[in-house]
Amino acid sequence: MPKMKSHSGAKKRFKVTGTGKVLKQGAGMRHHLEVKPSRVTRRLNGDVELPNTQAKIIKRLLGKSGK
Repeated sequence: MPKMKSHSGAKKRFKVTGTGKVLKQGAGMRHHLEVKPSRVTRRLNGDVELPNTQAKIIKRLLGKSGK
């Protein structure tokens, strides 16, 4: 049986921490940044943790254990 391939799009967008949490970049940081207040851009700049139900799906795409 061939090896499982990890999802190339998910590799670029998500990161799994050492404790098993799945992080993604917050939405709203791609364009129209000059009209947003600095307070908002600083808040959106950090990584966001995914809920457990979505994290399980992403871990499966990345080939990590979905526990």
